[in-house]
Amino acid sequence: MAGGGPGGPHGGPFTRGFMTEEEKANQPKVTPELLKRVFAYLGPYWKQLVLVLICIAISSVLNMMPSILTGKIIDDGLLKQDMRALVFYIVLSLATTLGASLIGVAESYINTWIAQHITYDMRNQMFKHLQRMSQRFFTSNNQGDIITRMTSDIDGVERVITSTFSSILSNSLTLVVALVAMYHRNWILATIGIIIVPLFTIPTRQAGKKRWSLTQESQAYNDEINGILNETLSVSGQLLVKLFGREDKEYHRYRKVNRKMIRLNIKESMAGRWFRVVLTTFTSIGPMLIYLVGGVLMMRYDSELTVGDISVMVALLGRMYMPVNSLLNIQVDWMRSMALFSRIFDYLDMPVEIQSKEGAIKLQAPVGDVEFKNVYFAYEEDRMILKDISFSLRAGRSIAIVGPSGSGKSTIINLIPRLYDVKSGSVTFDGVDVRDIDLESLRAQIGVVSQETYLFNGTIRDNLLYAKDDATEAEMIEACKKANIYDFISSQEDGLDTVVGNRGLKLSGGEKQRISIARLLLKDPTIFIFDEATSALDSISESKIQEAIDPIIKSRTSILIAHRLSTILAADEILVVKDGQIVERGSHKELVSAGGVYQELYETQFSKAEE
Repeated sequence: MAGGGPGGPHGGPFTRGFMTEEEKANQPKVTPELLKRVFAYLGPYWKQLVLVLICIAISSVLNMMPSILTGKIIDDGLLKQDMRALVFYIVLSLATTLGASLIGVAESYINTWIAQHITYDMRNQMFKHLQRMSQRFFTSNNQGDIITRMTSDIDGVERVITSTFSSILSNSLTLVVALVAMYHRNWILATIGIIIVPLFTIPTRQAGKKRWSLTQESQAYNDEINGILNETLSVSGQLLVKLFGREDKEYHRYRKVNRKMIRLNIKESMAGRWFRVVLTTFTSIGPMLIYLVGGVLMMRYDSELTVGDISVMVALLGRMYMPVNSLLNIQVDWMRSMALFSRIFDYLDMPVEIQSKEGAIKLQAPVGDVEFKNVYFAYEEDRMILKDISFSLRAGRSIAIVGPSGSGKSTIINLIPRLYDVKSGSVTFDGVDVRDIDLESLRAQIGVVSQETYLFNGTIRDNLLYAKDDATEAEMIEACKKANIYDFISSQEDGLDTVVGNRGLKLSGGEKQRISIARLLLKDPTIFIFDEATSALDSISESKIQEAIDPIIKSRTSILIAHRLSTILAADEILVVKDGQIVERGSHKELVSAGGVYQELYETQFSKAEE
């Protein structure tokens, strides 16, 4: 049965009752609203939860029976020398132990089933929510933190349900059953037992504090050792050590810290040993007092107490030690549990910045006219990236956007599929503000090939079908031919079923880029956007990609961000962006003769890239 075993991230009974400084600083405020929200996840599984409670209740009672039956074994079996009674109560005791264990298995299964289904619900809820978050969320939040919320934090919820919640219930019921049984036997001995039990926790707490302090100090030295190892045993670190002849000095530095950590580990281990000595002595006090008081009652006051009754009281007192200790230390586990839920809720409560408004328009037979009207945009309030951007792109036409690095070129194209929303002004698609168009419908009409191509870990076929999951073999082959990648694919032993590796690492940059173009052709969007699609490639790969892009530019509505002169010349109009503003526009010939920003770019970048 899931219960109150050692908990907390540091493990062991000595440290579980103490929180780290970081945990103390970030303790969540436990409010009725938070608790209501937490327990709402249990709502759909209330029937299973009732079964768990019934199992815990029955198991708690059955677990007490061997202790209670001890009295019968002594009084009715041993002292009366009744073999039949002795065997009966021993068998009954074994049967209740077995029954408790079997019910515990059932309780554990149901408990785990509930926990798994709740985490299943939470993962689905979190993943769906994250899929709807804007690009700003993913660029401003640490990726590792996002993954941690999805994995470790939600995994922690399972441990909360199977351990913390279950521990509270089982330990509370065990304590109640033990108290009822003890008071039913003898209220005097039961009261003595209750007085003794809290004292049992004193050495536990004191040893825990000492052990915790030593563990923290030892961890600090352990971190320092790991730092030395990371610095000196890496390829670059080892090269530096050798070149500067620091081998001996680094060895002595490591040995010094290592010695300190070993000393602390010995102290920590001995703190546990001394604790066990104190604990063993302390746990003997309760039973001895019960024996003493029970003996006095039996001998001096002609009490109805029997030897079996006193033995039962001692056994029940022993049963109370662990539940009491667990419940006294449960506060830390509870706060850690609430912290997990708070972290998860922090993400779930983040508003979805960009989504389809109610009654959003679904595009029917789109043409592909795009217009920017006095657009202003900023990632941060105090730093405007785009300032008064206005231009139009008619269906079937193409424009090239050029400018210095960081001038806002990529930001402009990110506003068309609503990866971000404008601060003021508007971006329209076929005369309709993109904020009034259904998001899925809008993005279905826009295809982007970016500088950093992303391929999923799978086959070329898998990556192509991502654009159109019902695409036929013939359609995929045709798209690959247009993207100038089919010759490469057909030369592979597995053809379209060639595995590309994680992020396409088994392919060259040019091969990945051409597959992404084929994927885009399968999507068949109304507008094609090429964002520096050839900037990081060698001349041969760049040439092959250019051969794939040129027919698209001539036949489809296109926006190009490029450094290759031939690509720029293929556009019907060139926009020159600097510091977030369109400073020049026109044809190549007009802009070169104007002697402005474009001419400078042409002389320093475009012409050299073409050469």
